[in-house]
Amino acid sequence: MSSIKMTFNNEEVIVKMDINPTSKEFLSLLPLTLKFEDYAGTEKISNLPKKLTKEDAPSGCDASVGDFTYYSPWGNLAIFYRDFGFASGLIKLGKIESGIEKLASKKGNFTGTIEKID
Repeated sequence: MSSIKMTFNNEEVIVKMDINPTSKEFLSLLPLTLKFEDYAGTEKISNLPKKLTKEDAPSGCDASVGDFTYYSPWGNLAIFYRDFGFASGLIKLGKIESGIEKLASKKGNFTGTIEKID
């Protein structure tokens, strides 16, 4: 298992990554600096530089607070700070271990950096 750190405005969010083909491909893109926006008052989303593999991925996932996911139909990251429920095409990449409240309280668009920490 590896972990990643998302940094924005001197705040840190730590995510423990799952082991699956999609998360491994995401890790291979790091470090990344991405622009995030709020979506539906539930998640922070950002477009990735390329679409990730859906190999061995389930048809969707039941998103809950702290889920770090990839939404394959749009090719974007979706980081949930509120429970959402099942979404088709959603692939779980990992789970936030600390800092979810920093992400939830962040208003408006922002830029964040994601890097591996182990």
